[in-house]
Amino acid sequence: MRRARVLLAGIVALWAAQAIAQEIVTSAAPERVAVTVYRDPNRDPAQEPNLAWLNGYALISETRTVSIPAGESTIRFEGVAGGILPQSAIVTGFPEGIIERNRDALLLSPATLIGQSLGRRVHLRRTSNATGEVREQEAVIRSGADGALVLQTAEGFEAMRCTGLAETLVLDGVPPGLSARPTLSVRARATGPVTATVTLSYLASGFDWQANYIASLSEDGRRVDLFAWLTLASQDETSFPNADTQAVAGNINREDVRAEPREGGALNLQCWPQDRTSDIFDPPPPAPPPPPAVAYFEDGSESIVVTGSRMSVANLESSSPIAVVTAEQEDLGDLKLYRIPEPVTVAANAQKQVALMTRPGVRANLVYRSWLYPRGEDGDGMPTETMQMLVTRNRTVDGLGLPLPAGGFRLFAEAAGRPILIGEGSLPDRAVENDVEVELGESPGVTTRIELVAEDLRWRDYRLVVASDRPAPVRFEAEFMDTDARFRPSRRLARRNGRPLWTTDVPANGIAVLRYRMMIREGGTD
Repeated sequence: MRRARVLLAGIVALWAAQAIAQEIVTSAAPERVAVTVYRDPNRDPAQEPNLAWLNGYALISETRTVSIPAGESTIRFEGVAGGILPQSAIVTGFPEGIIERNRDALLLSPATLIGQSLGRRVHLRRTSNATGEVREQEAVIRSGADGALVLQTAEGFEAMRCTGLAETLVLDGVPPGLSARPTLSVRARATGPVTATVTLSYLASGFDWQANYIASLSEDGRRVDLFAWLTLASQDETSFPNADTQAVAGNINREDVRAEPREGGALNLQCWPQDRTSDIFDPPPPAPPPPPAVAYFEDGSESIVVTGSRMSVANLESSSPIAVVTAEQEDLGDLKLYRIPEPVTVAANAQKQVALMTRPGVRANLVYRSWLYPRGEDGDGMPTETMQMLVTRNRTVDGLGLPLPAGGFRLFAEAAGRPILIGEGSLPDRAVENDVEVELGESPGVTTRIELVAEDLRWRDYRLVVASDRPAPVRFEAEFMDTDARFRPSRRLARRNGRPLWTTDVPANGIAVLRYRMMIREGGTD
């Protein structure tokens, strides 16, 4: 008898230990969160982020307070990013460490609700189309959510939505293992109950950011007032309110890994004809397709959140917005970190813009530039358009002197008291002391043509004619491509990028001419 009591006590102790080991603790949300957004490394600076498919990523760091029971337990971190890369997760703060970690892939949805209820008893509620009478009966789910949903009732087997009646399934509760929010779980062990401050850090896909520059040209065309937005974009399903937010510029060697797909979605049920054709009601229309797994944004301003109540101008198309609160730039090795000084909300499936920088009175010039082959189709004399460019140096003496992250560029000028868009372009990453050149588009008002003037057995004489219809003088530059010793200009030219460079001022409504020769034969031979 004593041995039986000891054996029974051991079994009870084992049951108690198993109960403790199976205890689940849920952390619903972090107390603090920091979001660091990295750009898509393969996106060209001239290309806006594809808001339907963001290929950047974010480093998210959360601080949570967790009450850990004695023994082994499962800690569930709800509300993590849906695009979490679980293999990147770092969890610190557990007194005795963690045993394992898992990303809970089964999000609560119509499909997973049915799939996890296979073999369970549910309530089937039907409403008569003729009388409106509601009848409820028990049923057992005998198939998954893919295709026809087969139910077993006291009358036999049938497929749901095949009777022509309005049908609804009612479940007593949510099956275990389903979560309404993206969740990361870990198994931990503790000698005794303890309350710990835990830090959870991980990478998540589905983010991106870009700088957007707005410049206002002065009346004399010699300076610009430069302002930049920092545009953050997220297509993740999780919002991060009041987050310490920052953006990183630079190229990082990182393997392109996307988040694992999660099971779930809408039901797409089918049925087959039953009974006689005359007895079949027209089935209700199929359920609409599930929403896309990626975020789509409208073109209107309502799709963009502008942060900073202390901004006096919040119009994104304004040529000279004034911002008091701007991002703070820091060096991070070879990378550049732009820290937003106030907490902001990185909302789910949304964009947000915050002030990145403002620099009034930057020295700059509008230049018209062409890249020419000296033969010019042997002097056909056909006019070609030139490229209008904004040119400056990233130096403190010129009004800049700070790292400029890549992004879109818009140049405005004032006419009749209102801003007019002159051109759009893009700016690659530019370090301090580098040249800054933005192509704004081709200009039909300043054209070039190469004319063949004379030729003999050894030489051909050309002239490059630049014509401008502008009411004021303009600066023009020509880079000659594919030249060698046979190219003989009539004046000494500078060089840029190893190529001959002609720089001149074209008078208002006038022309400028450069003459040069090309040797075609030397010493009477080809």
